[in-house]
Amino acid sequence: MSKGTTMGFGAIIIGDEILSGRRQDKHLSKLIELLSARGLSLSWARYLGDDPALIESAVSAALNGPDIVFSFGGIGATPDDHTRACAARASGLPLVLHPEAARLILLRSQEMAEHEGRGFVESDPDIVRRLDMGRFPQGAEIIPNPYNRIPGFSMAGRLYFVPGFPVMAWPMVEWVLDHCHSELHGQSRAQEKSVIVFDGLESRLTPLMLNIEAQFEGIKVFSLPSVDHPQYGRHIDLGVKGDVAQLDAAFDALLVGLNQLGASIGPVLVR
Repeated sequence: MSKGTTMGFGAIIIGDEILSGRRQDKHLSKLIELLSARGLSLSWARYLGDDPALIESAVSAALNGPDIVFSFGGIGATPDDHTRACAARASGLPLVLHPEAARLILLRSQEMAEHEGRGFVESDPDIVRRLDMGRFPQGAEIIPNPYNRIPGFSMAGRLYFVPGFPVMAWPMVEWVLDHCHSELHGQSRAQEKSVIVFDGLESRLTPLMLNIEAQFEGIKVFSLPSVDHPQYGRHIDLGVKGDVAQLDAAFDALLVGLNQLGASIGPVLVR
């Protein structure tokens, strides 16, 4: 969770198939990419199985927090799709059929019937079951799905529920970012600068790291040790990230501190 009441971005990624290893998650890296392209960053992420109690708890926490949250998966109409019902319980609101979602689901069903050369009957049990995908917590708004029309939904203007299929989910996330939160674009734009420190000990570098963070508000110092890097061998990738306006001064102070410690340093890396 982001610190204090500052709005950040979070992710809830749902599915037993991810936790069991049957499928590899692709949403986390893609969400980071989509946010980064807009000068935004991800604050936190949670992975959950298809466990209603866990999903309800995660949605409840998101509703009571300050962040914009994307939830991936579990909004279909099969028995293991719990997200819609969990969102309703977490909010204390009933599940109701959203009129526009119903229209889109029926339209998609009719298109599929025509494509397969069969008749379209609105009362067909399969179509009635498909309409369950349009039952959202009362007051929810829909998120358009350009792939097959079946919409996602949003709550409280900052919780967004999309399918687990990347081909559907990712365009829907982009739509949300560009149509609902364009005013935030660029607000979290940050850079990183680091230097390779050879044979360093993190314990020896810790006082310097703390001093830099105390000097420069909005700057974080990071330390990424490696013992078997193919190019640098045993080393620490030590750097600063955060507020672009303070980045160069913070990095210069870091280099001064390393020189005072007599550290053996290598190339500078900028991201």
